[in-house]
Amino acid sequence: MDKAVKACWQQYPEHVRARLELLRGLVFQVANELDLGDVEESLKWGEPSYKVKVGSPVRIDWKPKTPNNYFLYFHCQTKLVDTFRVLYSEALEFNGNRAIVLSLAEPLPKAIIKHCLELALTYQQRKHLPLLGA
Repeated sequence: MDKAVKACWQQYPEHVRARLELLRGLVFQVANELDLGDVEESLKWGEPSYKVKVGSPVRIDWKPKTPNNYFLYFHCQTKLVDTFRVLYSEALEFNGNRAIVLSLAEPLPKAIIKHCLELALTYQQRKHLPLLGA
């Protein structure tokens, strides 16, 4: 793990860190399962960021001003969140066109989030397809 990212992880409360680490694990799992190559892990805007060559970057974070939620961020100029809204509006909450809002009080909808990560991490191959080929 990158030193800056590791330092960032240490700032999160323990119960939050466990949820964020689950998201991080899903990013690496999806990249591995789809044989997408190395995942570049870094800090972008002070948040852990993950990127592969054929995808769009994904960031994860929690903020003290919204203590009951954590977030999965996507590049706002992509069709990702709009697509997720069409596919999963009944199961997920969104913040504009840039984030999936997840609740610390609810279990992670793992299959849905994994699918969203698959679409994000392969975005460059899918961006021309209706609903990103979902």
